[in-house]
Amino acid sequence: MSLYGMMRTGGSGMNAQANRLGTVAENIANANTTGYKRASTEFSSMILPTSNGAYNSGGVETKIRYSISEQGPTTYTTSGTDMAINGGGFFIVSGANGSNLLTRAGAFTKDGDGNLVNSAGYTLMGYEYKEGVDPTVVVNGFDGLTKVNLASQGLVAKPSTAGAMGATLNSGDAIGKESPTSLKVFDSQGNARLLDFVYKKTGPNAWTVEVRDRATYVAPSTGVLATKALAFDATGQLTTNPATLTTLPINGLPGTGANLGAITIDLSKTQQLGREFTPDGGTVDGSAPSKVTGYQISKEGIVYVKYENGTLDARYRVALASVQSPDNLVPQSGNVYSQGVDSGVIVTGFAGSGNFGSIQSGALEGSNVDIANELTAMIESQRSYTANSKVFQTGADLLDVLVNLKR
Repeated sequence: MSLYGMMRTGGSGMNAQANRLGTVAENIANANTTGYKRASTEFSSMILPTSNGAYNSGGVETKIRYSISEQGPTTYTTSGTDMAINGGGFFIVSGANGSNLLTRAGAFTKDGDGNLVNSAGYTLMGYEYKEGVDPTVVVNGFDGLTKVNLASQGLVAKPSTAGAMGATLNSGDAIGKESPTSLKVFDSQGNARLLDFVYKKTGPNAWTVEVRDRATYVAPSTGVLATKALAFDATGQLTTNPATLTTLPINGLPGTGANLGAITIDLSKTQQLGREFTPDGGTVDGSAPSKVTGYQISKEGIVYVKYENGTLDARYRVALASVQSPDNLVPQSGNVYSQGVDSGVIVTGFAGSGNFGSIQSGALEGSNVDIANELTAMIESQRSYTANSKVFQTGADLLDVLVNLKR
């Protein structure tokens, strides 16, 4: 073995252990970084060919590997906009240059413009959402994504557009008898108005229901917003199809100038039995003016704005992304990742579907670094580095002896 080869091998070993100590230092420094994924150093030998019976020492090379697919522990917070992913997937975030990246760091807060931004300054991306209507996802791209913005809009009123009214009608009532009940609805400015539902028996198993705006009703027909004939079978079950009615809109309400839009009422829970008239109270959407008091995020990633009256308004659905080989993603500054050559293509979707995990609001995924293991690795690397330095030093000493022979 040549002395130069011996020194080269010792230097290779020191470089390799220095790389390992570098990853250990980075892991320890980020032990409390939200969503951080541990880096590790893998060693592989370098063998050089021998010639004429002389051994030619090789060396060692290193490759850095990230445990991106290994989930960290979950910690709980008091912020409703903090999120952790239980299972597979990554949040999609946008950088200052508009590029979309992946991250597991879900510590999001509102910035000055109302956008949800994590501690590294990346903006959360999602799809605009309306209750009950899932947005169209481009599974192999980021088209259609928009910044999740929760800017306060001050007081917000929501007009009524749909509701339900059920009742048990007394089959023993005389023909022509009326049974009234009422339902509170909201106009375009959030003012409450009462709609009276008047059920009138017109014959055996036959009724009509008339909807009147209490503030404007004048007999016999002024202020009547809808009329519906109801028919029942011998068991008292409603046979009218469709079992809905839609009220007429009222524009420019007296005193306020607001509009009361058309409201579709579901009557399917109406029945006729031999007992006294009993309405079920009814339900309707819409709300009076109310201010934002907080936010809620469901396990499916639906972002709701919560108002002081308790109503929830769905605004966005958080998008998730995945790749076939997460450990081969390319790490970037700020705990984000970009697609790598060996990671596979990025696939987008929603929490709870396919291979995507669920979203947990009010929680964060911690670093997957184990301090005890890192300290052990640091001691091992220190000993190996020292041993390799002794090999290098011995080679240098022998080289001095060889040089001095000529002198």
